[in-house]
Amino acid sequence: MKTAEIKLTIQLDDNNIPENILWESTDSKNKEALPVQAMMLSLWDKSYQNTLKIDLWTKDMPVDEMKRFFYETLQTMGDTFLRATGEKNIVEDLRDYCAHFADKMEIKKQ
Repeated sequence: MKTAEIKLTIQLDDNNIPENILWESTDSKNKEALPVQAMMLSLWDKSYQNTLKIDLWTKDMPVDEMKRFFYETLQTMGDTFLRATGEKNIVEDLRDYCAHFADKMEIKKQ
């Protein structure tokens, strides 16, 4: 069995606000820690039947980039849900909402 490791390093200021977020993975071609400005980590706890979450962003994360980050996260959640469940109809609804979100947040397509 193969084992992979993901490591997160969060550098905090004196008020415990993230200044830097670094991540690295043993499976990555890049062997150095890479900086990111935001992260969302969700873990399913089978024993308690609930989600454990860590949502962090650096204090210099621009609002327009946070809007884009949320939009892309919602989109990829739809991809994941479709692969995991095969529920095409609800994923189409999520895609419709993502388009609405992008419109309301004035997110430009790239």
